[in-house]
Amino acid sequence: YAGNALRGYGNLIIIKHNDDYLSAYAHNDTMLVREQQEVKAGQKIATMGSTGTSSTRLHFEIRYKGKSVNPLRYLPQR
Repeated sequence: YAGNALRGYGNLIIIKHNDDYLSAYAHNDTMLVREQQEVKAGQKIATMGSTGTSSTRLHFEIRYKGKSVNPLRYLPQR
C-alpha cells in the first residue's frame, strides 16, 4: 500500500514481506514508491515528513498476522 487514505497516518507505505509480516512507515513527506511496486532491502522508499501530524517524525511498525509486534526483535543490533 502507498497512499494517504488511512486517517491519522498521513502518507503511508505498507510493505508486505510475506503472508505473515508487514512493515508500515507513516507521516512521509514524499513517497518514492508506488502501490504494488517491488522494493529491495536498503532501497529508499520515502522521505520523512509531518503528514497527518504536527511535527516531522517517522511512525514505524511491524505487524505479524495483523498484530503489532516489538520491532527491536527484527532490527539489527547496534
